[in-house]
Amino acid sequence: MLLNLTDVVLNEGKVIEPQADLTTDVLVFPFGTYPIAEKSPVMLRIENCGDQVLAITGSASLTAKVPCDRCLDEVAVPLSFTFELKADMKQSGEERLEALDECAFLDGYNLDVDTLVCGEALLNWPSRVLCKEDCKGLCRVCGMNLNRGTCSCDVTVSDPRMAKIRDIFSSFKEV
Repeated sequence: MLLNLTDVVLNEGKVIEPQADLTTDVLVFPFGTYPIAEKSPVMLRIENCGDQVLAITGSASLTAKVPCDRCLDEVAVPLSFTFELKADMKQSGEERLEALDECAFLDGYNLDVDTLVCGEALLNWPSRVLCKEDCKGLCRVCGMNLNRGTCSCDVTVSDPRMAKIRDIFSSFKEV
């Protein structure tokens, strides 16, 4: 959703508090694309602080469907976050990029709410997602989900450093 900020930018001291709907149904990041299961309206407060500098504050909450890091089952991950940003509207897009100002959500006098929320969701993304704390993951041989049952694969990992000790124990085995 695009919000036109022309009125706020041109009137010093002007404040608006819109509720914006999130129109995207997926979060797209360099490391993957994740569907959004639930979303609520984004609460915004945009204030012209003077000299065409905008203070953008707000909050958002959504639930994304993310695969478990161990077994790849889909997990509903709730994300709730607040943000406080400043945007100098006198600068062009190239000047903002040169100054390393992360305002990719601004296009002229328009604020792209979806891009803003996607960027904030990336900053608040969990480092690890598990379906449950004791998730057993996938079998390294056949790929079976070990939370749903066991497989008959031989999963013993032989360490070449232990070969001599294994030989000693095998020579003393009782038959």
